[in-house]
Amino acid sequence: MSSMSPPVASIAAVSHRYGSATALADISVDIPSGCMVGLIGPDGVGKSSLLGLIAGAKKMQAGSIKVLGGDMDDRRHRDTVCTRVAYMPQGLGKNLYKELSVFENIDFFARLFGQAAAERRWRIDGLLKATGLDPFPDRPTGKLSGGMKQKVSLCCALIHDPDLLILDEPTTGVDPLSRQQFWRLIDNIREERPGMSVLVSTAYMDEAQQFDWIIAMDAGKVLAAGTPAQLQERTGTQNLEEAFVALLPKDKRGSGCKLTIPPRVPSGGEPAIYAKDLTRRFGTFVAVNNVNFTIDRGEIFGFLGSNGCGKSTTMKMLTGLLPASSGEAKLFGETVEAGSIDIRNRVGYMSQAFSLYGELSVRQNLLLHARLFHLPPDKFKPRIDELVSRFGLGPHLDVLSESLPLGVRQRLSLAVAVIHEPEMLILDEPTSGVDPVARDEFWELLVDLSRQQSVTIFVSTHFMNEAMRCDRISLMHAGTVLACDKPDALREARHATTLEQAFIEYIAAADLEMRNKQSKSSPAPTSAGTSPAEDDQRKSAGSVAPPKSSAAWPLARMMAYSYRESLELLRDPVRLAFAFVGSAVLMLVFGFGITLDVEHVRYAVLDEDQSPESREYLEAFANPRFFTVQEPLTDGKELERRMKSNDISLAIEIPPQFGRDLLSGAEPEVSGTIDGANPFRAETIQQYAIGANRTWLASEARSHPGDASYPAPVQVESRFLYNPTFESIFAIVPCIPAILLVLIPAILMAVSVVREKELGSITNFYTTPSKRLDFLLGKQLPYVVIGMLNYFILVAMSVVVFGVPLKGSWLILSLCALLYVIATTGFGLLISTFTSSQVAAVFVTAILTILPTTQFSGMLQPVSTLDGAARLVGTVWPTTYYMHASVGAFTKGLSSGALMGDVAALAIFIPVFTLLAAAALRRQEV
Repeated sequence: MSSMSPPVASIAAVSHRYGSATALADISVDIPSGCMVGLIGPDGVGKSSLLGLIAGAKKMQAGSIKVLGGDMDDRRHRDTVCTRVAYMPQGLGKNLYKELSVFENIDFFARLFGQAAAERRWRIDGLLKATGLDPFPDRPTGKLSGGMKQKVSLCCALIHDPDLLILDEPTTGVDPLSRQQFWRLIDNIREERPGMSVLVSTAYMDEAQQFDWIIAMDAGKVLAAGTPAQLQERTGTQNLEEAFVALLPKDKRGSGCKLTIPPRVPSGGEPAIYAKDLTRRFGTFVAVNNVNFTIDRGEIFGFLGSNGCGKSTTMKMLTGLLPASSGEAKLFGETVEAGSIDIRNRVGYMSQAFSLYGELSVRQNLLLHARLFHLPPDKFKPRIDELVSRFGLGPHLDVLSESLPLGVRQRLSLAVAVIHEPEMLILDEPTSGVDPVARDEFWELLVDLSRQQSVTIFVSTHFMNEAMRCDRISLMHAGTVLACDKPDALREARHATTLEQAFIEYIAAADLEMRNKQSKSSPAPTSAGTSPAEDDQRKSAGSVAPPKSSAAWPLARMMAYSYRESLELLRDPVRLAFAFVGSAVLMLVFGFGITLDVEHVRYAVLDEDQSPESREYLEAFANPRFFTVQEPLTDGKELERRMKSNDISLAIEIPPQFGRDLLSGAEPEVSGTIDGANPFRAETIQQYAIGANRTWLASEARSHPGDASYPAPVQVESRFLYNPTFESIFAIVPCIPAILLVLIPAILMAVSVVREKELGSITNFYTTPSKRLDFLLGKQLPYVVIGMLNYFILVAMSVVVFGVPLKGSWLILSLCALLYVIATTGFGLLISTFTSSQVAAVFVTAILTILPTTQFSGMLQPVSTLDGAARLVGTVWPTTYYMHASVGAFTKGLSSGALMGDVAALAIFIPVFTLLAAAALRRQEV
């Protein structure tokens, strides 16, 4: 680090807000180049916002940020500098794709930076060796431990040799051994590339102590900047954690008293938790293997271990949330039964993430959970008042919990967890991201619960100073408990100066023993760490010049997105089932379920004449396709009752003098009563009845030739063009593909983009050289292929299953389908730009596609017969033109020339939807 070098980033008067909340308040600071710079401070102080602005992932609101010599508010500079900057967002593997393997994730990033196949292979092999991931290139990242995910994320960030590496809390939630390996890897890379600047935010003060430069932040402001030694000298403290506390405003420094933990008095009774040979398997994978220990009542028991070692699984088995595969677990002397409500009433649970209701106030959250745990109404107020007083929640009672500072949130979570006075408290990394003062205050509450109320505290943590406060701790690795004792005893057993050092040595020894068992002659590398000799060997891999990058960079980026999306789709059975099985099922449901045919009308007769003439008249209704006779009626009341119960839809009443009046030349009357609840069906039944009556009249006229009292026989025969049998299946089935090819491709497309917003991987689009069309068209291509496969399936079902022949041009109809699917997936892209959750994307897409398709696209009536806004919607909706092409090709046998108008219209929608989506897609997070 040279004092003459220009800063890698200059921040001047930068402010940033999220609604009414201020994340950054007029920050000005220079970040030196060529060194390791750390941002320290608890969650919610603006570290992530500042890093996102520096990386170009967030849009500037006020102020100026210059990175690598240019203004980040200038789009052209952002596009240029993104090839020199790497950004690793906060969260374990947040920028990764869990369905993809380790190799495929890194390969995707290499493709985005235009690297040719040979160069990608060279770079990925080197990074995998350097990180110890080379044994696991084919393992899905979703099945990696937290530490391994962070290594993969780092490989993705380093694939293009950045000049500025931005890491947002890369080791939060990562065990000490993985943290040590992570920073050793960073040190090795900095030795190779001494000019590279590294900007890191961290919640671990012991990590920040090793950095070259520190920026301390609180409440969106910079408290101080300088080397760790300078900050300690300025505050007169011995370490960086004490220096940070001294830099805080006076009202945030706490009492200043050192936390003391009174010795625990053994209860002497039945242990709170007893575990013997506890084992849990998931298929062939053994997550927990023969765990044994006891936890006394009132004991503070710490659970430490490497990421993915089985801690959470063990805790769930011990508290009845998960059944054990074998072994025995007892809680307060009683055998644990998975799912037992009684056990849950004796246990309070606090997850690592804030899991209360953010839209409710502190008071409302406490009241809600009091009711959920069935506290008697007369105890609500006294218990809530007691917790509010003990946990210092009084000033915040009417504040929404999502607006609380992180330390107050954790106190509220703890108050909710103990509201039903449990005998045991399960805490899963409860102080992750909390500042040192708030952590001490939180532990004061835990100590009080343990020592004063004999509540058993079962806590997992990655902070070693917290582990030292536990009465006993258990060290776990690879599903096995390595050691269980008092913290000092475990440290002394390894002759270590710190508990963290002892922790690392325990795990390293376990890994060495495991490797020796697997192979004594040639031990395979693992993710546990690398030796200095291996480090030197792996660093030397970078001495060979890489091959040249690909020339067709824009096309390579687009195909990178397509390739990655295809892999994710092929490995996601839910989306594949929805794409293909869903279409086929809906085709069957709509094809057989939607019909305009009225057949087998159920009718009954009230024949009060019972004459040969009345029976002869009723024979005109003996057509089994249109009428189905039911039990005769006895009176008018039965007619009304059976009509109401839907037993019949038509009732025929013949009066007593029907035959006599007919023979005497009079005009007898016959009454027909029709169920009119469905007007269309009622009108059809009426026409059937009139037709049957005319059939009888014609028959009577033929049987009395020359008799003027009978009408002349007239026979009317109807013939229908294109659908001579007048069956609705020939009209409905050709319309169904038009519905499904707009609904399913658009939903899949919209969800695909919005899913990246929810998971956070959209950041890769913000911070890489990707253009809007690279991203949109690349993601669109696999769904166009899926849409066309669906088209072929639906056409085959129409012909084979429903027996509707394709009379027109199959080639032109397929061309229409291709253009239609490109347009409908483009419409899905457009929807994804203004929706932010997958649920919203599904509902919005379904509503906006189904309504115009069924009402205004010609399915129910021709668009030419519509008026006003309905006519306009039908004209500007692509389904109108594909509907016309599909019905025309199937039912009318239209020629190629007759369908070319639909081809031209569908082609127009493609650039319209695509360009609108590109214009609406944000290139930065607001």
